[in-house]
Amino acid sequence: MTRRRFLTLASAACLTSPARAATAYQWHGQALGAKAQIILDHPKAEAITARALSEIARLEEVFSLYRPTSEISRLNAAGVLQVPAFELLDCLSLARRVHRITEGRFDPTVQPLWTAMAAQYRATGPKAQSDAQMAQARAAIGFDRVEIDAAVLRLGAGQALTLNGIAQGYIADRVADVMRRAGVRDVLIDTGEICAIGDAPRGAAGDGWPVRIDGEMQAHRLTAGRALATSAPLGTVFDAPAFGGAGQVGHILDPRSGTFAPTRVAQVSVSAPSAALADALSTALCLTQEAGEAAALLSKVKEARLESFRVQG
Repeated sequence: MTRRRFLTLASAACLTSPARAATAYQWHGQALGAKAQIILDHPKAEAITARALSEIARLEEVFSLYRPTSEISRLNAAGVLQVPAFELLDCLSLARRVHRITEGRFDPTVQPLWTAMAAQYRATGPKAQSDAQMAQARAAIGFDRVEIDAAVLRLGAGQALTLNGIAQGYIADRVADVMRRAGVRDVLIDTGEICAIGDAPRGAAGDGWPVRIDGEMQAHRLTAGRALATSAPLGTVFDAPAFGGAGQVGHILDPRSGTFAPTRVAQVSVSAPSAALADALSTALCLTQEAGEAAALLSKVKEARLESFRVQG
């Protein structure tokens, strides 16, 4: 399964004017399994980007579910983690804030249900997940049962966490910190969620970075210190017959019902000062039914804005 991208640079090939081509630098790679890029204008861009890549690698050892040695993998395996990394604590604290703001729509404890659903999709017959296994996975949902403390993290019985709806944004924020400490004034960090500082190399001061939200004709300009995230239930899909339905279902789970999110919402875009906050909020708002409901929840977060809300059809 691959994650479809909903944010793209408008005219990325034309970002740099010839006069500034020598100092504009672009890196393309991966972060947490997703395509990523960094674009900046600085005479020491390559060396600074190398520091940023080291930070990405370090944080993958905290957040990656695909690395058995990562902190989150060890927490999920043992149910407890002593002296967790500051970044894991920080990200979980933000996740708890979003969990409460969105009235439970954002909940990292859906991981056992996601694992069961994925197994159901891959296998049928004797290997398929039983009703009892599904019920057990649903019963494990409940972020309030996770103990978050600087000395120890502790999960409830049967629980496991996924931070895939917030960690990509969190990594973008940490890379932005690396850039700021290095004195970079103009940079765009794209880890699937976009964090923009300053202006594109070609732009005039104050223009920001031109980024297009999928489905819109015009570029959306990000100003300094702003992040943008987009989530869509059908960004990754399963064939619904594996779950007794028809057509396709999206990858976002509703922790309140223990089922896939309704596909009425096509995609949601949120901007905020941090990419982690925008990432988590956009994920949660996919579980609303209309723009008014999404805006009402988002009104609790003064620093965030609903940039786009599209429904199917």
